[in-house]
Amino acid sequence: MTTDRDIARWRLRTQHLVSPHAGSAAEVVRSLLAVQAENPSQAAWAVASRTRDREAADLEALLDEGSVVRTHVLRPTWHFVAAEDIGWLLELTAPRVRPAIARALEEGYGLAGATLDHASSAVLQALSEQPDQTREQLGDRLRERGVEPRGQLLMFLLALMELDRLICSGRRLDGVHTYAGFADRVPSSRRLDRDEALAELALRYFTGHGPATERDLAYWATLTLGDVRRGLAEVRDRLASFEHDGRTFWHAPGSPPSARPGDPAGHLLQILDEVYRGYQDSRMVLDSEGIVPGGRETAIGMALVDAQMVARMKRTIGRRVVFEVTAYNGPLSPSDRAVVEQAAERYADFLGLGLEHELRVR
Repeated sequence: MTTDRDIARWRLRTQHLVSPHAGSAAEVVRSLLAVQAENPSQAAWAVASRTRDREAADLEALLDEGSVVRTHVLRPTWHFVAAEDIGWLLELTAPRVRPAIARALEEGYGLAGATLDHASSAVLQALSEQPDQTREQLGDRLRERGVEPRGQLLMFLLALMELDRLICSGRRLDGVHTYAGFADRVPSSRRLDRDEALAELALRYFTGHGPATERDLAYWATLTLGDVRRGLAEVRDRLASFEHDGRTFWHAPGSPPSARPGDPAGHLLQILDEVYRGYQDSRMVLDSEGIVPGGRETAIGMALVDAQMVARMKRTIGRRVVFEVTAYNGPLSPSDRAVVEQAAERYADFLGLGLEHELRVR
């Protein structure tokens, strides 16, 4: 009988968090289709932790050359997506996300119609004259055109323009995120009609995130269950499934991985990592014993041992890298603590700051 922990272990293997890891950052992004990237540095670890070499430069090169972009897609937040996939993925999912962003601009800042066109034109003109500009630089250009970027106006405006495929990420400037014209950074990408896109989405999600349910995909891509089922119907013969806890879980064909801990057994990840945020309906297979407090999320990171959440985690970088780990269910066992310490060492090595790291366990 398949258990919650079995599914969690299986997902870690599907997502390359345990051996066999992906060969490159490009393989990670394409395998997962999209990787949430709200916090660039921690999202970089989310990608690198799934690769054999865990090199930050791998993803950085992809972003700078434009083969991977960081942009708003799927939900109202950033994701890393391969340039070849961003066109059809935005065309499919942006219509469900766009209204909320447009409403925030209109109700909060009076930007709609001609005033929205004026602000968007100012951004596009600035980027046509000089690509790869930071948010602050674009804010200055808006002021020159009589638009004061107060509050969150600029954040919402740029997100809307990303959803409309007008702009996306540019080359980083001293490590800082920049923007560029979409057509300049993504001169060509796959074009799929709606039915083809729904089928491609279902196939890529369930092979890259599975086992997962149709409701997990509906949440992840901000689509209706009807759309998810429509896409799934086209590719179900290329997937496998099983029943668990009254739900159908879909996954890539083939035997499930061994019901033993993967290698490595421990992970320190942000709460936005795909192994957590990539699901909603069945997310808490990561907590098969029910030790994680319910209600509103307060943790910004998590410690996993054998595919289970054992503690909340916070990372602080100062004169040393400090990982604060607060156990959910009493003190960590010596073996669990040793696994978490190994995870902290891998994370600190990836940061490459030449700093000592410290693990504080509570």
